[in-house]
Amino acid sequence: MLSRRDLLRSAALTSVAMPFVSTGSFGQADTYPSQNIHSVCGFPPGTGADVFVRFYGKLLQDRCGKTVITENRVGAFGNIATEYVAKAKPDGYTLFIAPGSSFLAAAPSLFKKLNFDPMNDFEHITTLSKLPFVLCVSGDSPHKSVDDLVAALRKKGDKGSYASVANTGLISSELMKANFGLSTVEVKYKDSGAMLGDLWGGHVEFVHWDPIGASAHFKTGKLRPLATSSKDRFKALPDIPSATEVGIKNSDIIAWWSVHAPKGTPKPVLDKLETWFNDIAQSEEHVKFLAPLGSDPFIGNGKILKDLLAADIKNWGEYVKLAKIEVQG
Repeated sequence: MLSRRDLLRSAALTSVAMPFVSTGSFGQADTYPSQNIHSVCGFPPGTGADVFVRFYGKLLQDRCGKTVITENRVGAFGNIATEYVAKAKPDGYTLFIAPGSSFLAAAPSLFKKLNFDPMNDFEHITTLSKLPFVLCVSGDSPHKSVDDLVAALRKKGDKGSYASVANTGLISSELMKANFGLSTVEVKYKDSGAMLGDLWGGHVEFVHWDPIGASAHFKTGKLRPLATSSKDRFKALPDIPSATEVGIKNSDIIAWWSVHAPKGTPKPVLDKLETWFNDIAQSEEHVKFLAPLGSDPFIGNGKILKDLLAADIKNWGEYVKLAKIEVQG
């Protein structure tokens, strides 16, 4: 018969031989969230992107039962907010609901130095929504199709011009030029007001612009959409053909929103967040919110988001070269 000493010795040896399993992460997932969540926004309060972040925060709040506080950290084209999240405590109480296509995917190609690693300093939770850029001409333009526009641009050579107000639109236009072998020249604008004035005045031929800004002008007839920058047609823009449909075969430019957390956030917490955000992405409230903005829901998961980010980081390296975009210091 084993003595008490033998039993204790056997138990001690067994505990050494068995791998250590922490119950901390499981307990954290069971009680998460036990406090308010901070959602970091890289845009000023009241802007369109800030509205997006607050909308997603409200829907998360409805599902998790805790207040979601939007924290605006503005500056350096989103890099201040991105760096803040990368260095935050990885406990699930600091989230980054952001346009990942620009803040994370494009940043390595647009800036010489970053104080964060877009791939490795974050846990990539899931995708939320996506939108293309739209190839637009003035509402009174004689060009009723991409074929009409291209034919006119070929005749003008380098005397023809297009407008750009954002890097994504610039790249969409340069991909179109490369596809059709055009010599059209870029005219850069700091704001959409001046750009629209010149487009309506006939000083530039076209622009690739985001549908959030353009949709109101489609309704009034002040702008005519000819195609999107994506290879597939968008449900929110059913009457606008895709780039592929109009013969722009090398373009699949979309901007996408996604959710991220600091590296090291426990997986059970990430799993909860992924479930909540995917429920948000496919909700009817989300579809109704996105439709007037020319955006579609983008339901994914951590792997889909991570693969998309890796692919777009590589793509942006090529885009910056093609469009000869000046890299910031």
